[in-house]
Amino acid sequence: MNHYDVIIIGTGAGGGTLAHRLAPTGKKISILERGSYIPRERDNWSTQAVFLDQKYTSTEHWLDKKGKPFRPGIRCGVGGNTKFYGAALLRMREADFGEVQHHGGISPAWPLSYQDLEPYYTEAEKLYHVHGEHGIDPTEPPASEPYAYAPLPHEPRIQDLHDDLIKLGLKPFPLPIGVKLDEQRGDAPPVLDRFDGFPDASEAKADAHIIGIKPALQYKNVTLMTESYVERLNTNASGNEVKEVIVKKGEETLTFTADIIVVACGAINSAALLLRSVNDAHPNGLANGSDVVGRHYMAHNNSALLAISKKPNATLFGKTLALNDFYFKSDDFEFPLGHIQMLGKSDALMFREDAPGFAPGLALDYVAKHSLDFWMTSEDLPDPNNRVMVGKNGEIHLHYTENNLEAHHRLYKKLQWILEHVSGETYLIPNHLYLGKKIPIAGTAHQNGTIRFGNDPKTSALNTFCRAHEVHNLYVVDGSFFPSSSAVNPGLTIIAQALRVGDHLKEVLQSSVDNRQLEAH
Repeated sequence: MNHYDVIIIGTGAGGGTLAHRLAPTGKKISILERGSYIPRERDNWSTQAVFLDQKYTSTEHWLDKKGKPFRPGIRCGVGGNTKFYGAALLRMREADFGEVQHHGGISPAWPLSYQDLEPYYTEAEKLYHVHGEHGIDPTEPPASEPYAYAPLPHEPRIQDLHDDLIKLGLKPFPLPIGVKLDEQRGDAPPVLDRFDGFPDASEAKADAHIIGIKPALQYKNVTLMTESYVERLNTNASGNEVKEVIVKKGEETLTFTADIIVVACGAINSAALLLRSVNDAHPNGLANGSDVVGRHYMAHNNSALLAISKKPNATLFGKTLALNDFYFKSDDFEFPLGHIQMLGKSDALMFREDAPGFAPGLALDYVAKHSLDFWMTSEDLPDPNNRVMVGKNGEIHLHYTENNLEAHHRLYKKLQWILEHVSGETYLIPNHLYLGKKIPIAGTAHQNGTIRFGNDPKTSALNTFCRAHEVHNLYVVDGSFFPSSSAVNPGLTIIAQALRVGDHLKEVLQSSVDNRQLEAH
């Protein structure tokens, strides 16, 4: 049996960052990843391969609330879903940490304040090479330091849009993007192109593989085992300690042990793992005495909108601008609407399946070359009936009903009004989706909320350091811990909390050493 000081299950924003944090401790760390490495190949930037053929998407199918199977947008591989994210890394607003009244209900307060997480936000921005600028976004929270990297410049068409927005009295700001542009002397400069939804063969994108796992593996005390699916976690008889990690690797079943177990599989799969790990001490699922594990699933209300004008858009990398003027309210609505940002530039192939419905008579190539691509995010609210469940054969059921939609519809109308006033004669082509999927539930990139943290074990599964209330050596470090989702991409908050939990675990590991030394004397 293989014993480690720490086992980390998953290599995404949470697991990859935590591995980076703990690697220098010298502790024996095993990282388990269900997938393998995403190969660096031509297909990385192929719309046909990535979007239409779904070459890198998991082939498994889940069931929705009606029992209908669907293929989720899950990518299993080193770096997790960050290999495919757009690397927009924003802080939650300070008010998001408190209770917020929405049109559709209450967004609950977090058990931490913004100030508790602020130093880790700053560190996360440095670690993930976030390019941005403070002092422009009217809703941004206070920051203890400026961004370490200057904002990415707008390409000409996006700069024109920026200037038009300013003329309307709006406050566009540079979208914070995680990208490694600090090339060494003699290096050719990278040309940014395909980020949203594509893996980056140039490895300029600051994903959890490049930033977290790759540096961690430079330490001899850290090992990574790929293609290793964790089936369940077994506890001692009393249920207060995980004693075994059961792993399926090919046809072989392996057993590992560790002093500390960290689950970082993403909010859906982490909840599923705990629910699969039932035993006599945890009949409702591991660490689930509160009955919140799997519940309160959130993924944001997300929509894309393409503005097609007569003015060509030759932009390669348009994901440099964002707008938060309606984040908390608007002139005609007292509740929060949400966040607007630019999408990665689309091409004709991305529209092929939708062409008969949304663009009759328009050549797809014309649409792609003349479109401005926007992404809108509004907060969805935690609902205990929006949940992850595991069937008797181990299949995942994801039940989700949209909520707080009035705010999202109003955000769409605001953007539509803006575009009509900055672009002259403009055709607006709506395409409601969740990160590129036509079935909203399949888009899971912003998944969070399924193993919420809090101070009360009756209403939460984790404490504020993401340790399970009921299992003293079990931690969950991914988007699962969110009690509410805000309206910005969750990635930076997951990374910041992973750094915070990492500092806590270093103290725990050192305390264990100190206690053993005392016992020896």
